[in-house]
Amino acid sequence: MKKTIAIVEDEVELANNYKEAFERHGYTVSLYHNRPDAEHAFAQTIPDLVVIDIGLGDEPNGGFDLCRSLRAVSDTLPIIFLTARESDFDQVSGLMLGANEYLLKSTSLQLLLVRIDTFFRMLAALTQQHENDTVLERGPALINIDRKTVSWNGSDITATLTEFWIIECLAKHVGHLKTRDQLMNAANIVVDSATVNSHIKRIRKKFRVIDDTADPIKTEYGGGYRWLVH
Repeated sequence: MKKTIAIVEDEVELANNYKEAFERHGYTVSLYHNRPDAEHAFAQTIPDLVVIDIGLGDEPNGGFDLCRSLRAVSDTLPIIFLTARESDFDQVSGLMLGANEYLLKSTSLQLLLVRIDTFFRMLAALTQQHENDTVLERGPALINIDRKTVSWNGSDITATLTEFWIIECLAKHVGHLKTRDQLMNAANIVVDSATVNSHIKRIRKKFRVIDDTADPIKTEYGGGYRWLVH
């Protein structure tokens, strides 16, 4: 399936030149000549990559505003500023707003296309990497073993590494009793039982911040803990 690129450029002839070059290179291209039209379109469908000028019509910094709104809805969308504005201030501003690249309009089409191709290759590699991650699905919980992340009902839980290892140890063996010593070994820590109990309390609290009914860990008094959610 062809990748989609949106060009937001108020110089119509220049925008058409870019569109023709990108289409010859195998991309599907949409053109927008002002920020409101682009934002309206992006509210319906986000393209695979966006090329933006900074000055758009009567908005000297319309491209900056558009970049800001795009970053609010997508952390991974490749955004390239393509502009005639050469100042370091503009370049720093664009990159701080979350653009992946800041290029001048004097950049050759060949180099521009190479940069675009590179972004798509990087995204494909990241997607493949994430698809190969080992993930435990335990009801509403997703535990990504490779990235050391935990979520509940789609919301991320900010677990420390020690907390993650405890969660992983419990969730790998649903219903199995894990003693405090086993949890210490899994978390690579040497502490007393009270400290393990404190880690469990913090883990429970973090789940309940997301969902006040979440209760995946059962305490076996005098024995240890079990993960109950399948």
